[in-house]
Amino acid sequence: MALSTPEYLQLVDDALGLVAAEDAERLVPELLALMATTDGKWRREGHQVAQAVVAADEAFQARLLHALATRYDELERGTAGRRHVVNLLNSFRLMRAAVEGQPPDTRTALIGVIADQDVHHDTSGLIRLADQELADGRELSAEFVAVIRRSYLTVYNGKKLLGELVARLDGPAVNPGEAWSDRALADADELGDDWRRLLAHAATATSARPSAKWDRTGRALIVPLDADEVRERLLSWLRLAGRPRTRDLLVPAYGPNPNATFDPYNADALRGLTWLLSLLPAHPETARTLGALAETSLRKVAGLGPVNPKVANAAVISLARIDAEAALAELARLVTRVTFKGTLKVLNTELDARAQALGLAREEVEELAVPAYGLTEVGRAEHRLGEVTALLEVHGAKAVLSWRNASGKAVRSAPAAVRRDHSEELKELKAAVKDIDKMLSAQSERLDRQFLARRTWPYAAWRERYLDHPLVGTLARRLLWTVDGTAVGYADGELRTLADTPVTDGTHIALWHPVGQEPAETVAWRDWLERHGITQPFKQAHREVYLLTDAERATGTYSNRFAAHILRQHQFHSLAAIRGWHNKLRLAVDDEAPPAVRELPQWGLRAEYWIAGDSGENYEDITESGSFLRLRTDQVRFYPIDAPQNSAHCSGGEYRMWLRAGETPVEPLSLTDIPPLVLSEVLRDVDLFVGVGSVGNDPTWQDGGPEGRYREYWTSYGFGELGASAQTRRGLLERLIPRLAIADRCTIEGRFLQVKGDRHTYRIHLGSGNILRTPHDQYVCIVPRSSPAATPQTGYLPYEGDRMLAVILSKAMMLADDLKITDPTILSQL
Repeated sequence: MALSTPEYLQLVDDALGLVAAEDAERLVPELLALMATTDGKWRREGHQVAQAVVAADEAFQARLLHALATRYDELERGTAGRRHVVNLLNSFRLMRAAVEGQPPDTRTALIGVIADQDVHHDTSGLIRLADQELADGRELSAEFVAVIRRSYLTVYNGKKLLGELVARLDGPAVNPGEAWSDRALADADELGDDWRRLLAHAATATSARPSAKWDRTGRALIVPLDADEVRERLLSWLRLAGRPRTRDLLVPAYGPNPNATFDPYNADALRGLTWLLSLLPAHPETARTLGALAETSLRKVAGLGPVNPKVANAAVISLARIDAEAALAELARLVTRVTFKGTLKVLNTELDARAQALGLAREEVEELAVPAYGLTEVGRAEHRLGEVTALLEVHGAKAVLSWRNASGKAVRSAPAAVRRDHSEELKELKAAVKDIDKMLSAQSERLDRQFLARRTWPYAAWRERYLDHPLVGTLARRLLWTVDGTAVGYADGELRTLADTPVTDGTHIALWHPVGQEPAETVAWRDWLERHGITQPFKQAHREVYLLTDAERATGTYSNRFAAHILRQHQFHSLAAIRGWHNKLRLAVDDEAPPAVRELPQWGLRAEYWIAGDSGENYEDITESGSFLRLRTDQVRFYPIDAPQNSAHCSGGEYRMWLRAGETPVEPLSLTDIPPLVLSEVLRDVDLFVGVGSVGNDPTWQDGGPEGRYREYWTSYGFGELGASAQTRRGLLERLIPRLAIADRCTIEGRFLQVKGDRHTYRIHLGSGNILRTPHDQYVCIVPRSSPAATPQTGYLPYEGDRMLAVILSKAMMLADDLKITDPTILSQL
């Protein structure tokens, strides 16, 4: 509600008059009107009202407290008015009016206000309210107890100030308001005291790891219960973690939304539940649920970061405490997916410890940890359920469950007899489909990072762990390998050379890489894959090769190939972590940070990508938590792995090497001394960061983004020369276009795929996917779906994972039939 200055001043005068008259009831709507004009903030003139209320006598303040608390209860949940009431109570410091003698209905109303908050910073007020209620023999509501507990854990000095009160509270075992805690409390009430004690014990998990004493108590509490039922109940609770709250908390004007994270008191209980599960007999569903909990706990929350890393860490530690194949498999999967440094460190520690205990190399443990998930041969299994056959197959990156009836005829879904008589087997098959999908993605990412691992395998071990493994074999059989230096692929049931000669034995196996190969051989392998209809799980034969350029030979020790780009910081940060780089988010503070770094211990090298935060002229392009939204990029350099760390100011400036006592500066290595494979793979990573994270591939930024600052960059990137990955895409499209239904409407011209529609002719840039239309190369903004479906009508593709290829082809198919476009936003541009 926007008010002119005279109107606002009139409101202030009216409010001051009501304060002077001590008319608390009529003052409340005036105060809320003032708050509504500025979304809860006092303007300079409005501070007179606050000062007047603070200076008023306690009797008036008590009445105003009652009136505000009552009005709060009348307002609809989730409205701004409720937040304004809380702001008024805090700014007037009215909790001091909650003194002995306050009418019980006022205390009830005030407790109702506080019960909707995440935390309450007036700890003395909380203590007074609780003491008054308890002295009157009134039971504290569970929601009020929850606020006290959360404040105890998170408010400054809360443990010292609220410790005595929390110790004597007889509240529920966990705080209500979350889907999982509501279910747990209801189940415990139904099942009795033994379950209530077990849930209460879970809430005492306040350390990073369980102590021996904690475990002993947990085991003793489980003894009188049925272990299978304990597992089922605990798993049912944990599956609800991360679901929307059943009772929303008031969202503060500043800071993260408390409804998007875990209740901090309940987070301890979640940690305890994972520890209790690790005391029970191992079960595949336990491993699945703990793995899922770890990922749920690491989801990003705006202005906060991960939801709750300590719960994720607890899930990882509990998986490590379970001596079972399924638990080890989850650890191996998570290490390829987790990007949060703290949890990744815990994962690495636990896997290293497991490897040491088994007397194996870490890499071998990760390989041996991959289960078959019920597959009895590579990518396939048949399960007989009565007269029905369930067929579990891996097709590319997905598992598919299909059914055949007694006569062998395919049916669309599981027959009723299977659902009735084989419900547990059906449940396990459906779970296996989900497990396989997640593990395939993790193993594909792990294999894609093996090129720099300098890894070789004995032939027999490689066949067991890769080529003939029921799950990993679906990936390994679509890749190229070298057997004792001879390149081979898998086709028609055998390893075969380029000439299709079978290879049945060998000594040492390695992944094939196009670096160092003759271009003709690489092209020949691409033809071989196409001839045999093999779609690789990621780019290998079509992998970009980044050779040293004349410009890089001239600069000597650094590459500017990917400098001067503008990247979305958080997208870059996540992608860098997935690709094995270490990076620190740039905050808009007076601090320094190292470059993005990838350590290559097998080569004794450290690669650095120099970046800096870009905040705009007035530091306006930052998040609520203070991190830059965007980065500017600079050089790529290489150092010995043990060289002192470089760093620069978060907002930019010169990188300098920080030297400890006795250390001497270490010069960057000459690019000519970097092994070609290392140079190519590092630059490919950086190209990926730019290709995915650049603001230049955002179709909505045709105006240059904030204040048009990036217009020149957006244009140069969005329609400029093609990088290596876009060149690969261009080559693939040259082979692919003739097979499409729209082939007669498409031609490739330089950097563009030209598409002839009925309304116009369009040019789609092969790097960014941005579109120009005739006449005069007018820009057309078409925003792709965040997760486009598999590209339709394309036929054979030689590799998976090029999202931009899918975007370009989907735009081409739409524009080739532009008379059928109905989207008004697109039509307005045509």
